[in-house]
Amino acid sequence: MKIAFNDLWRPSGTIGRGTYALVGAIGFVIKHNLDRLVATLGFHRPWGVFNYWVPLRDVARVTQLHGNEPAFLGTLLVLALPFVWLGVALTMKRLRDARLPLSLVALFFVPFLNLLFFLLLCLVPTRDAAAGKPKNPKPSFLSQVIPKDPLGSAVTSLLVTVPIGFGMALLGSQLLVNYGWGLFVALPFAVGFTAVLIFEFHQPHRLASGIGVACLATALLGLALLALAFEGAFCLIMAIPLAMPLAIMGGVCAHSLMGWRRYRNDVPAFMAVMLLFVPGVQWIEHMAAVSPAVYVVHTHLDIKAPPKKVWQQVVAFSQIPPPKEWMFRAGIAYPIQAQMIGTGVGAERHCVFSTGAFVEPIQVWDEPHLLKFTVTSNPAPMEEWTPYSHIEPPHLHGFLLSEGGQFLLTPLPNGGTRLEGTTWYQHGLWPTTYWRWWSDAIIHRIHLRVLRHIRDEVENQKQITRETS
Repeated sequence: MKIAFNDLWRPSGTIGRGTYALVGAIGFVIKHNLDRLVATLGFHRPWGVFNYWVPLRDVARVTQLHGNEPAFLGTLLVLALPFVWLGVALTMKRLRDARLPLSLVALFFVPFLNLLFFLLLCLVPTRDAAAGKPKNPKPSFLSQVIPKDPLGSAVTSLLVTVPIGFGMALLGSQLLVNYGWGLFVALPFAVGFTAVLIFEFHQPHRLASGIGVACLATALLGLALLALAFEGAFCLIMAIPLAMPLAIMGGVCAHSLMGWRRYRNDVPAFMAVMLLFVPGVQWIEHMAAVSPAVYVVHTHLDIKAPPKKVWQQVVAFSQIPPPKEWMFRAGIAYPIQAQMIGTGVGAERHCVFSTGAFVEPIQVWDEPHLLKFTVTSNPAPMEEWTPYSHIEPPHLHGFLLSEGGQFLLTPLPNGGTRLEGTTWYQHGLWPTTYWRWWSDAIIHRIHLRVLRHIRDEVENQKQITRETS
């Protein structure tokens, strides 16, 4: 099919999958080399393919931009606009040619998922609008191995999807050591999508049944990781609120797709795309190796005692009674006591947790106002729930690290003290917004456990002094 250059920029009309793939590849080559010239010659920055996901390697937020970084990103944005328009126009033509809803063009702007979307558009054949059938349809071998009854197709779906998902989970977590978009977003979506794709291969079922199969496949994948000692129960529980909606989303997409009878012969192609999509995202994350941002958590508590009395407990507090909080009883590491070796700047504080000790060299010793320290040694952040005596998943080491902390003592008008604990930390889990919700909550609870113990110790000593005087 011949198409004029001017027609490429118009969203009207249609375009075949071969032309779509060819023009898309040429457009990417031109844009990549243009961006590379601008980055290297204009801003003296290295530029590679993975920079499209992480343009600035050490910056996680727009508010952290400095120097010529705003101008650099602004230039890239201006250069990208004509290519974005071309991509949207071509995608609308291709959707119309494949007789797919034009609203799917929104996936063009969704990171990572758009890779799967582009690949699908390069595979889905042209649809004959008059006959409503694909040209040159090819029968699928799956029709011989997938039972036609709902129970049999559901069981087959689970038998195929769970082992494949298990292998992809091991690839990301054990081999590539990534705990990010590939593992927590792409994988559950792909599991839900593939499960429903197989379940509804012969005939469409109720949406609720498809969602049930997608959720069951995802749950069985989690149980397999737990049963074979690759993950602990608590981390799987934390992942459920993220994974299940994505699995449902994948199932809904597959259900909508299988509602079009003409696409059932393309199930092998869709499955092949999923098999490439998840490892592809995981490999991109592994190669990009994005540096985690530093986050901060503040927690404060008022104590009925002057700063001088509070300071004595801040520097080194006695053993804290066993925890009552559910998350600490579930395996999250919790503070037990603090010991100080030496005094003043250069002294070393050891904060003993249930999994080991944080080693904290003192940076600022401003008695009785501020105690600030760095952290040179981090114990494991938790002990995993597991049927086995002990497991060591990679995320227990190097994925949640404390960078430093401080205690700030502020005198109050009533003679008391406002004690504020602060922790600066990094976590290498993505999506960061979701996992930061958990990490901030955990660190806040750790702060409260220490601050409450200091408050109780100081106020009890004050009460004893009053009684004996």
